[in-house]
Amino acid sequence: MMRIDIISLFPDMFAGPFGHSIIKRAREAGLLSVQVTNPRDFAFDKHHIVDDYPFGGGAGMVMKPDPVFLAVESVTAERESDKRRVILMCPGGQSFTQQKARELAGYEQLVFICGHYEGLDDRVRQHLADEAVSIGDYVLTGGELPAMVVVDAVARMLPGVLGASDGAEQDSFYSGLLEYPQYTRPRDFRGWSVPDVLISGDHAKIARWRRKQSLKNTLERRPDLLVDFPLNAEDAALLEEIKKERSGG
Repeated sequence: MMRIDIISLFPDMFAGPFGHSIIKRAREAGLLSVQVTNPRDFAFDKHHIVDDYPFGGGAGMVMKPDPVFLAVESVTAERESDKRRVILMCPGGQSFTQQKARELAGYEQLVFICGHYEGLDDRVRQHLADEAVSIGDYVLTGGELPAMVVVDAVARMLPGVLGASDGAEQDSFYSGLLEYPQYTRPRDFRGWSVPDVLISGDHAKIARWRRKQSLKNTLERRPDLLVDFPLNAEDAALLEEIKKERSGG
């Protein structure tokens, strides 16, 4: 079972997202443990203050290092492990990708540090976190929403979480390509019909169609993903077929 610990000033934010759907079922099945620890519980002054004015001046408040260090140490003290990763959610961190989700899924424990206000004392990044991760080139109010995104993506990679053994492998980006289109009943909806090949029962043709559509979606929406994608001979032939169809050839 993977253990996930989140260090956040706002634990209640996680109750909704982690109390429903796939993550809820994974927790109930004993595949995933999610705990949220409030660093205020480790601020031992009378008012449990966790922030202070920045040295050198400037707007806003900065989260103090001591409550954060103590909070992280409280959830990592139970045992030594080389299969643990402490992650700071930070706009200046490494961009989060599907590949990163697969990497993080290999750990036994993940600890997410969620900053707030004008950020955290940089000693947290330098001496406590193993790495900093960002979900995009924009700034949010805190690290809580990014942590939810990363936890959700990582949880999908864990064995048994999606039920089907290859469930995650069909997702966009898992193989490096976008996913093929999906359809269900009714077969005809407002004059729009499901592609005949999907009703044919010919699994080889269905597999070829899906691969072609995956390549087509990637070419049209995210051509950058194809730059370094290792195309095999069949992929290259399908891609040429797609390009000819687009050009009317």
